[in-house]
Amino acid sequence: MNLFNFFTPKDKTFYLLSNSTIRQALEKFDAHKFSVVSLLDDDGRFVGTVSEGDILRFIKNVYNFDISRAENIKISEIEKYRPYSAINVESSIDDAITLALDQNFVPVVDDRGIYIGILKRKTILEYLIAKNIEKNN
Repeated sequence: MNLFNFFTPKDKTFYLLSNSTIRQALEKFDAHKFSVVSLLDDDGRFVGTVSEGDILRFIKNVYNFDISRAENIKISEIEKYRPYSAINVESSIDDAITLALDQNFVPVVDDRGIYIGILKRKTILEYLIAKNIEKNN
């Protein structure tokens, strides 16, 4: 089954560039109300995720952290507590289901590793429910 039928395209998702600063990330998290987002490099390749918790743990663990320093610290410098894995757009829905067991969303990349969107856990659950209803009718 083709993931194109299920995924949310990049232009409809919230993501950060890995060279974004902590301040930029915090402002975007606040504005969009997401807790985990995809990180992309300057070429648009998926390089991981960052969560609000990752940023908060970083702030807590840095001695004498000053919020003005957040303007100069890159997101890529933050240790990720629970990194998310991406799947290729040609992957099976079963691969996406496996990842969605531990992730709120599954980042989707093309053959070059370029981020093209996400597959939401909600969408996967809706697919499974519909498939189960169809099977039982």
